[in-house]
Amino acid sequence: MIVHLLKPEFDELIEAKDWVALKDILNDVPAVDVAELLEELDAEIAIVIFRLLKKQKAADVFTYLSSSTGLELMNMFTAQQLSEVMSNLEPDERVALMEELPGHLTQRVINSMKTDDRKLVQQLLGYPDESVGRLMTPRYVKVKKHWTIQKAMDHIRKFGHSVETVNVIYVVDENEQLIDDLRLNQLILADPEATIDTLMDESFEALSAFDDQEDAVKMLSKYDRVAMPVVDSDGILVGIVTVDDVIDVAEEETTEDMQLMAGMDVLDDYYSQTSIFHMVKKRIGWLAFLFVGQLFTATAMGAYESVIANAVFLSLFIPMIISTGGNSGTQAATLIIRALSTDDISMSEWFRVLGRELLSGLMLGLIMAIVGFLVIISWGFVTTGGLSEELVLSALVVGLSLIGVVLWGNLSGSMLPFALSKMGLDPAVTSAPFVSTLSDVTGIVIYFSIAIALLEGVVL
Repeated sequence: MIVHLLKPEFDELIEAKDWVALKDILNDVPAVDVAELLEELDAEIAIVIFRLLKKQKAADVFTYLSSSTGLELMNMFTAQQLSEVMSNLEPDERVALMEELPGHLTQRVINSMKTDDRKLVQQLLGYPDESVGRLMTPRYVKVKKHWTIQKAMDHIRKFGHSVETVNVIYVVDENEQLIDDLRLNQLILADPEATIDTLMDESFEALSAFDDQEDAVKMLSKYDRVAMPVVDSDGILVGIVTVDDVIDVAEEETTEDMQLMAGMDVLDDYYSQTSIFHMVKKRIGWLAFLFVGQLFTATAMGAYESVIANAVFLSLFIPMIISTGGNSGTQAATLIIRALSTDDISMSEWFRVLGRELLSGLMLGLIMAIVGFLVIISWGFVTTGGLSEELVLSALVVGLSLIGVVLWGNLSGSMLPFALSKMGLDPAVTSAPFVSTLSDVTGIVIYFSIAIALLEGVVL
């Protein structure tokens, strides 16, 4: 909303080249909104605007820019500008930037860093990709259990300005091993002469630097924390992960799951920043695979060619049958994928899920069978002006087929995520198009098998 209100004035000042007025306005605008304004400008103008910002504000704005805009500006930075931006970024933000840099910029950025910053970034980059170690920041406040509250508060006032958050204070022993964490309000309300150990219960939750970043999302959500400590294999405190860091991870993971479930490879950047060629490349693989998969549907129909020839009306209901099975499978797959990703259910609960989906599939199938039977009877009565044995049997075929395809869709859609997870694959690959294709083939077989059994000797 702020961006839309500022845009006219922003454009007017740029047109007039009133850089002084523009500088005053920009430094009062939130960094995320400044980044949004820069995204809409040509790089030549954006770099001029960027140079008007104060050092810390410029670094904050840079973290909100899309990767393509950020790289474009970096190519235009002077050595001094690059050094200023990098020195004002948080360590985890530097690591995230380094992961996206093309080769020609990597060395330039490393050279622009101060020695201590360079060593820290290289240390964090030593952790595995997608690990908590890549996400954490080593900027936190730690205290010792024998300190008085007053000494701890003095320590916080001295070093708190340079850390990510002071909402949580970490207690370490002589070996730097984490032994507790305390909320700041506990220290504020405590007797200044008391010692830290009087506040401790030695009950805390911590992440391993080698955990997957998704674990950080789940832990912060589960324990409702603004930050969580990160320890190495020896229990030594090496950093913290804050909620603003995991929000970005959660957004990325959700986007990846949605794209996989849509039947395509995951995009490497935002949709608006992805070229058409790259978009086609990410989508064509699954489209081609699913197209070939539909050949199985054609093959299944070909096996019942003689049945269709003798009872052409049966082909009228094929779309109704296979689409219902596909929709049922997609619903089940989506529910299970989401439940697995949020730890609502675990891999060991597959048998319980199978029972639930078997029961719900039968109930849904029966309801759809009744609806399908009544719809076919009503449709036939309106179009032919009466009821016939052929019409009633056809409606019965559709009804029984709906029970079968809905039940199969439920079972296959719910079990496929478990099977893929067991094979070490992302369960989100159980995409809607994939489940639908599988349901199409089985739906044809179920439909015509029931039709042959009920209509043979009547119309076949």
